[in-house]
Amino acid sequence: MRIPDLKIKHVSSIIVSVILVCLCVNLVNAQRVIDYIDISNPFLRKIPIAIPVFRYTPETSPSENIAKEMTQVLSQTLEFTGFFKMLNEKAFLEDLQKTGITGSSLNFKNWTAIGAELLVTGGIQVQDNLVVVELRLFDTFSGRLLVGKKYKGWHNDIRKIVRRFCNEVIESLTGNKGFFDSQIVFVSSQTGHKEIYTCDFDGYNVNQVTSNRSINLTPSWSHDKEWIAYTSYARNKPDLYIRHMAEKKRGFFVSFKGHSITPAWHPKRMEFAAALSRPGNSEIYLLTRTGKIIKRLTYDWGIDVSPTWSPDGKNIAFVSNRSGNAHIYIYGIDSGKIKRLTYDGKYNVSPAWSPKGDRIAFCGRKNDRFDIYVMNVDGSRIMQLTRNIGNNESPSWSPDGNLIAFSSTRSGKSKIFVMTSYGTDQRQLLSLDGEQFDPNWSK
Repeated sequence: MRIPDLKIKHVSSIIVSVILVCLCVNLVNAQRVIDYIDISNPFLRKIPIAIPVFRYTPETSPSENIAKEMTQVLSQTLEFTGFFKMLNEKAFLEDLQKTGITGSSLNFKNWTAIGAELLVTGGIQVQDNLVVVELRLFDTFSGRLLVGKKYKGWHNDIRKIVRRFCNEVIESLTGNKGFFDSQIVFVSSQTGHKEIYTCDFDGYNVNQVTSNRSINLTPSWSHDKEWIAYTSYARNKPDLYIRHMAEKKRGFFVSFKGHSITPAWHPKRMEFAAALSRPGNSEIYLLTRTGKIIKRLTYDWGIDVSPTWSPDGKNIAFVSNRSGNAHIYIYGIDSGKIKRLTYDGKYNVSPAWSPKGDRIAFCGRKNDRFDIYVMNVDGSRIMQLTRNIGNNESPSWSPDGNLIAFSSTRSGKSKIFVMTSYGTDQRQLLSLDGEQFDPNWSK
């Protein structure tokens, strides 16, 4: 079908094109005046936000259905962050279908009266399956427009449009980019074998990556999201596989004498660290994208595994039993110096360095139970995030450092859960058959 006046060359391709036009936004020097969300506050107060059903024209289905669907997706996406308290639409005193979506058409007192501190308004037009959307974020107390954007896309691009707007919202309110374009790679046994899968940050769009009917473990994203590295027993011993996500047949197989496990990509370069037992015991090595050894990093009689990079690429945290039990250490790439971080307990593993560089999450065992902890990068101020509910393992940070994905057996079988970086708002991410574990969050 030809859509007049739009000049679309490839109808089958996704055309979520953001028209970078700010709608009446005139923030001085493009700087935020108010810090709406203090992301460093462990006792964060959720901001009450109202998201009424978007205004739709013409007043016919499918416009109405799309408006309701998009409103619901936007509410769910912002609620996922843990920053907002969604107000019940039954309390709303205004209907965008009658008032419009601009600041001049809204009575902000009707929104502050119900406790809304922020308000999202939207308007939708549907033209032969093409959706044109205007979305706005207001501070209800000042009536100030914080974000205003216009988008175009197909009906099936609604979720992508919403995520783009949510990125704008989070950056406006926190000063940091949102994570709504990120993905999580994980292991699932839903086929009866431990295969690698991916999903969007919120559990949607699940895709199976491997199908070798073997054991695949510890997947890791490259910094550009184009590659994953993982451990596989596809050839009857633990080897490394590096796979291009878009070109499925493109990849590398890395095998040395002994095991090759727990890969972790460099945060800025196409290199990764991994644990190899080629010298006899397990040590941390730095390898190229194709699996060639660049440098051996650790030298000790103990077992060294599970490297994780600092955001600047200058340090690696890893697990070692060189002290007799499994504990977490830091290795300086330039200095070669090693420092022990954990002393409490006898089993601390799975370190994950925060994207902000200030904290390390890890799994610790006390009283025969595994739980998630975080600590400062010098090992101080250890905080327990999960407790008294199943075994909780394999933490992985969201790109903005505000959420942590992890696996938990609290519901019986191991499933992927998400919580804030202070342990609040713990909820299950996926509902798949079998078990899911080893999550790794992309940038």
